[in-house]
Amino acid sequence: MTRRRMIAGNWKLHKTVTEAVALVRDLRRLVSQVRDCDIVVAPPYTALYPVAKALEDSNIKLSAQEMFYEDKGAFTGAVSGAMLNEVGCAYTIVAHSERRQLFGETLESSNKRVKAAFKHGLIPIFCIGETLAERQANQTMQVVAAQLDAGIAGLDSATLKRLVVAYEPVWAIGTGVVASPQQAQEVHRMIRERLRAKDSGAAEVIPLLYGGSVKPDNAKELLAQADIDGALVGGASLEAEQFAAIVKARPSA
Repeated sequence: MTRRRMIAGNWKLHKTVTEAVALVRDLRRLVSQVRDCDIVVAPPYTALYPVAKALEDSNIKLSAQEMFYEDKGAFTGAVSGAMLNEVGCAYTIVAHSERRQLFGETLESSNKRVKAAFKHGLIPIFCIGETLAERQANQTMQVVAAQLDAGIAGLDSATLKRLVVAYEPVWAIGTGVVASPQQAQEVHRMIRERLRAKDSGAAEVIPLLYGGSVKPDNAKELLAQADIDGALVGGASLEAEQFAAIVKARPSA
């Protein structure tokens, strides 16, 4: 079965509203002819609505970078799935390593966020990945497996099939260091096999993205790996030309 490609851009704490709208206007022009890839951008909260308006009638979908698992209440600074759905989001990133490390995201709360995203009609881009210390201690597979198991706990087959999983080795995020295609594929294969053990049908349709210093010059080789279906791009997604080049990258035949 051929899984659909996906390239998503996580802008993190970058771009004012004016800058965000200018970026997506350039991007939609550059990728307007792309039909064989799902293209997603994740601006900061303040830019979501204006970016949604700027993307109307385009082939680019909108994602939030994070969401809270409660619908409403005394949660200062939090944003709910209903709020994101209303402004035009189709996706939300969940459990990015920066959320785990800097903002107290846990295995339990990541599962709550995944379920809340689905509840509100959003597709979670669920992030998993090990730190440098964990890789050096040969704990990559068990750490990633534990994060995956926690995130998908309690999902039925139909829901699981709509998930997107992004493997991002923490040591490669924003460092300029990228996992070799072979290293990335090794972990992606384990993820696919673990999903297959839970639900063979879902395992064949869930896109597995690689994230961690993805750039136009390494995207082609990464995307050529058997279990890498796309990329979650950080810094390179902040420039329309670079991100478009990754969207258009094709693995060698």
